[in-house]
Amino acid sequence: MSGDDDLPVPGYRLKELDPQILRHPADRAATAALASIPGINTIVRRLSELGYERALRQNLLASAVRLSQHQLPDVYDLHRSAYTTLDLPRTPELYLAAFPTSNAVTIGSSDPLVLVHSQLIDQLDGPQQRVVFAHEAAHVLCDHVLYGTVLQIILSMGGSVLNKSLPTALPLMAVKNALLEWSRAAELTSDRVAALVVQDPLLVCRTLLSISAGTAADRLDLGAFLAQADDYGKQSRGLGLRTKINLELGSTHPLSVRRAHELMDWVKSGDYDRIRDGVYPKRGEEDPDVRAEARAAADHYRERFQGAFKDVAGQAEGAAKTVTDWLNKNLGDR
Repeated sequence: MSGDDDLPVPGYRLKELDPQILRHPADRAATAALASIPGINTIVRRLSELGYERALRQNLLASAVRLSQHQLPDVYDLHRSAYTTLDLPRTPELYLAAFPTSNAVTIGSSDPLVLVHSQLIDQLDGPQQRVVFAHEAAHVLCDHVLYGTVLQIILSMGGSVLNKSLPTALPLMAVKNALLEWSRAAELTSDRVAALVVQDPLLVCRTLLSISAGTAADRLDLGAFLAQADDYGKQSRGLGLRTKINLELGSTHPLSVRRAHELMDWVKSGDYDRIRDGVYPKRGEEDPDVRAEARAAADHYRERFQGAFKDVAGQAEGAAKTVTDWLNKNLGDR
């Protein structure tokens, strides 16, 4: 397939769409707060310099199957069309690997690639697979890949590495927890982008339903799932912030019911229809009100993220330096 034939609607493009307008407030705030931690970029750079990103890529090349026009072309075209719709100039490489879980991930700070688990392809129909690939393309559009790659590197180290040389390694665990919270916020943005790419928020919710239940969505009632999401939204208003965090602690993704609730709340606001119909700022033309919103919300996340560092190292800047020193000492020769 080529040209417009593989798009949800022939000729449908979100040309020069500014991703900032799509960002969920939690994504805006968490990203700004994470970037504000003194030394965090040094940690990110050092992890990359140590070759862990290169090792992740090499592992994929050795253990997963690279898809293309000659290898599962129907799946590859669903992946490729998302980047066409989002007006992105390059389509990342796509890999398929056998995993007993339903997931997909985008890694590569400067040269992204996408890994999809085989169970996800087996479990979802074509339209739902399109949602997954649109969601992963959103991470590229919204510049989520740098922090996302560092998170995958830390997760791939495993407990044995994180527990090495305690208590020196504790700040790295604080970095991991901060990145996990950021990741959950970024997922809410990518759900919005996926809804725009496939032009169907209910299809995104149906995909979340299928992934959450672990079975084909045609055996389940989407209406009941949306009612459950509405119930979650009403009941969660009474939960304290710490309780909400504990519900998702250690996970890279928010709970599926919460994701459906957040997406449909955004649709009800009217933003989805407006952007789908082409009324949106172009790249570089961000609304100043949006920037102000991000600055205000970031104060909350900044306090929590820096607090995590203070708990283990006295101050955020000192913790970041401790992590860098620990990486140089314990991982430099790996």
